[in-house]
Amino acid sequence: MDVVPGFVPRVLTDPNVGLFRADERVFDAMIDGWRAQMLARGLTTATIEGRCRLIRRFQSFTGEFPWTWRPLDVEEFLGERRSGAKPISLTTLRSDSNAVAMFCAYITHPAYAWSEFCERTFGDVPAQICFDWNMPRHTTDDAVPPGRRAFTKAELQSLFDFLDDLVDHEYAAGSKRWLPALRDSLAFKVCYAYGLRRREVTMLDVHDFGPNPHVAAYGAFGAATIRWAKGTAGSGPRRRTVLTVPEFDWVVELLRYWTSPGGRDRFATADRSAAMWPSERGQRITLGSLGDSFTQARDAVGLPKELGLHCLRHSYVTHLIEAGYDPTFVQTQVGHSYASTTGLYTSVSSDFKQRAVQQMIARRIATPGAIDA
Repeated sequence: MDVVPGFVPRVLTDPNVGLFRADERVFDAMIDGWRAQMLARGLTTATIEGRCRLIRRFQSFTGEFPWTWRPLDVEEFLGERRSGAKPISLTTLRSDSNAVAMFCAYITHPAYAWSEFCERTFGDVPAQICFDWNMPRHTTDDAVPPGRRAFTKAELQSLFDFLDDLVDHEYAAGSKRWLPALRDSLAFKVCYAYGLRRREVTMLDVHDFGPNPHVAAYGAFGAATIRWAKGTAGSGPRRRTVLTVPEFDWVVELLRYWTSPGGRDRFATADRSAAMWPSERGQRITLGSLGDSFTQARDAVGLPKELGLHCLRHSYVTHLIEAGYDPTFVQTQVGHSYASTTGLYTSVSSDFKQRAVQQMIARRIATPGAIDA
């Protein structure tokens, strides 16, 4: 049993070793044990240390130790975090409450023997203090801000037309800004054509693209390997492969141009790395600069402010669904673990809904007795 990561350390269970300042030493050992358990689960160091700091902050707030914590303690802690001059967001509130709940789950699990040890040492045992009724609700319905939606095809066309015109204007004027404008324009189009998140598109390298043996016409751009895809909480980035689909095959020629001589290699920094989108001074464009560029273009076109760069990903999902792709295929393309998340990204047009209704009516009429069945 003592080989389980996070088990009560032998130094605490040795009857020949006294515990000076027992409460602090046991609490530190609990933190160390939880850290070992999370390491064994494959969580990233940043996630682990962030959670451990939060538990120490909670202990400092209560002035008590885990074997005397009560549900009221976490309620007061979260209430203070949510109020004040700089209240935390609902997302951070969930993260904090989940950290406390997971720590309590660890120290109360019989496999780690903390309850038995605390009862013997302090005459009390730790308990779970986080429940559905004192933690922020976490439903899929609030995972996406209500104002966020997909671009309509007309909005996308106006945005991309503006970006193309901007490149032509800067080039004709002899401005050095034409090359960054071209890079950003292509990055936005690739983001849309593969349904990528901001970090995923900025972290692309030239060698992340490869052929799809079933579609030879796309050559070296039949698929994209996304090495920095969003992982599960605390697990670090995951990999996924996104296939180039016929509805977005126009991106193939853009990629061929950008990766050929006279494309990305016009940047003086291009030879420092294989980054798909080099910056003027560094190896790779940053999330902030790409986001700022998108905001400027969106505002120049006069599009609603709720349409951010991430909405290109929403548009990809929506337009594939409208094109008739199987939702499971779309879910795999964008790397969602759950179909419900993909559903949140889908905001099909009224025309699509009307067509779907008309098709259903036509099938019903064509099948005698279907309505009464």
